[in-house]
Amino acid sequence: MNRQHFLRTLGLGTVATLSGQALLTGCNTHDMSGMDAAETAPTINELPFDTPLRFPETVNGTTTLSARAATESMLKGKAGRVLGYREGVLGPTIRVSSGTDVSLRFQNNLTEKTNIHWHGLLVPAAMDGHPTQMVAAGQSFTYSFRLNQAATMAWYHPHPHEKTAKQVHQGLAGLFIVETPAEKALGLPSGAYELPLVIQDKRLDATGTPTYAPTMNDVMMGYMGETVTVNGVAGALHNVATRFYRLRIVNGSNGRLYNLALSNDSPFWLIGTDGGLLAAPESVTSLLLAPGERADLLVDFSKATVGTEVFLRSNPFGGASAQGRQGFNILRFVVNRTEAEPFRLPASLGTAPTLSAGAATQTRTFNIGVAMSGMNMGAMKGMHTINGKVYSMNRVDEQVKLGATEIWEFDNSAGDEPHPMHLHGTFFQVLSRTGGRNALTATEKGLKDTVLVMPGERVRILTQFNTPGLFVFHCHNLEHEDDGMMLNYSVS
Repeated sequence: MNRQHFLRTLGLGTVATLSGQALLTGCNTHDMSGMDAAETAPTINELPFDTPLRFPETVNGTTTLSARAATESMLKGKAGRVLGYREGVLGPTIRVSSGTDVSLRFQNNLTEKTNIHWHGLLVPAAMDGHPTQMVAAGQSFTYSFRLNQAATMAWYHPHPHEKTAKQVHQGLAGLFIVETPAEKALGLPSGAYELPLVIQDKRLDATGTPTYAPTMNDVMMGYMGETVTVNGVAGALHNVATRFYRLRIVNGSNGRLYNLALSNDSPFWLIGTDGGLLAAPESVTSLLLAPGERADLLVDFSKATVGTEVFLRSNPFGGASAQGRQGFNILRFVVNRTEAEPFRLPASLGTAPTLSAGAATQTRTFNIGVAMSGMNMGAMKGMHTINGKVYSMNRVDEQVKLGATEIWEFDNSAGDEPHPMHLHGTFFQVLSRTGGRNALTATEKGLKDTVLVMPGERVRILTQFNTPGLFVFHCHNLEHEDDGMMLNYSVS
C-alpha cells in the first residue's frame, strides 16, 4: 500500500493533515502532527562553509569503544550534546589489515541498552550486533573476530530494535577500514590525501544538539534534518592541493539520499563500493548514494588554479518526491597550494569476485511495499513490512542452507518510498533492476551489502551464504527498520 492509500484508509483524503485528537489518542510511539499526504522534507540550510573539516582519530583493532554522551560543536559557535564512541560525536576510524585478529572492548555508558553492528564486515554471527545481542546500560562486551576479506571501507553503528534511528541520529557511528597488500600496491592517494567522510543530515536545536522526535510523516519518509554534517561538522571546509584525492564516503543518514556531484560538473572516478574495489575505475558525474551505502572516489584537483573553490554537493534526482527535488552543497574544497602529482589513475584495480547465477538453487521474493497487514493501529506501528511481516526477534523468517547460492528479489513495484535493502553476514552482486530506473548503476558493478530499490522497481541480487548463524536483513532507512521492516534469517 502506498502513502496516499494509507492516508485515505485513515479517512484523511489526499491533502489533509493529521492533527486531531481522535487519532492521537493511544498513539504511544510517534507524534502524528506532521503527517501529510504530500511528502515534505526539511529544506537544507546551507551555512557559510568556513569551519575546518575534522577527522576522527585513527586506531587499530585492539582499542576500547565507549558509547557515551558528550559535548561537541557541530554548529560553529554552539556546544551541543551528542552521543559518540570517544569524547565527541561519532567514533574513531578503525584501520586494520585483512587477516588481523580484532579485539574491541565495548563499554555502554548510556542509560539504555545498545550494541555495535559491523556494517560491511564479515564476522561470526555472535559478533555481528544482532538486535538480540544487547549490552545493558553500564555493562561491557568484547567483540572478537578475525577479518578475512578484501580491502574495503565498512562502518559501525548501533542496532537496538526500535532505537537504532535515534542513537545513530544522535551521533553513534564510525568508520572501519580494511587494508590489503594488493590495494596498497596500487599506490592510491593515502595519508593527508585520503579523506574518510561520514555524511549525515541532522535536526539541531538552538544549542546545536541533535533532536529526535519523529512525526508519522518522518516514519514514512525517514527522519531528515535541515543541516548536513561531514564528520560531525556543519558547513565544513577543507583545503586541498593540485593533485588527486581519495574520498571514502559513507551515507550515515537515517533516511536522506545524496546524489553526489562536484559543483563545477567535473567527472570523478568511482573505484570502490560497499564490498571493496571495482575491477576498473568508472568515470561518473553524479552518484546516488542511499543510507548505508559507501562510495570510494578519486577526485582530480590537478588542473585547478590556486584559489579555486569546488563543492561536493547533492544534485536533485527523481523517484523520491520531496527530498529528490532539493539540491545543496555538502563540503567546500579550496585549492590553496600547488603540488607535484606522483599518482596516475590505474587502468585496472584488480579482479572483483563474482558468482554465477546458474549456481543459484533458490529464488526468494520479498515484497517491500508499505502494507497495512500486521499494523498496530493503537501504536501506529508496522506500516513498513517485508512480505507483510513486522519484525519479531523471536521468529526465524527464512532458513538458508550453509554454502547455498541464492537469488533474492526485492519487489517495490507497488510502493512509493525508496528502500535501501541491507543484508547482514554477506555481500552480493546486483543482477538486474526492472521498472523505475530500469538499469544498474556504476556502484552496482561491484560487491554490495546494501542496494537501493526505488519506487516502482524490482531488484534481483545474487549471494552465497558462507557464515552460519542468525542474521537480519532490513531497510536501511532507519525509521523504516525501527518500524518493523526487518526479518531474521538463519544459515545452517
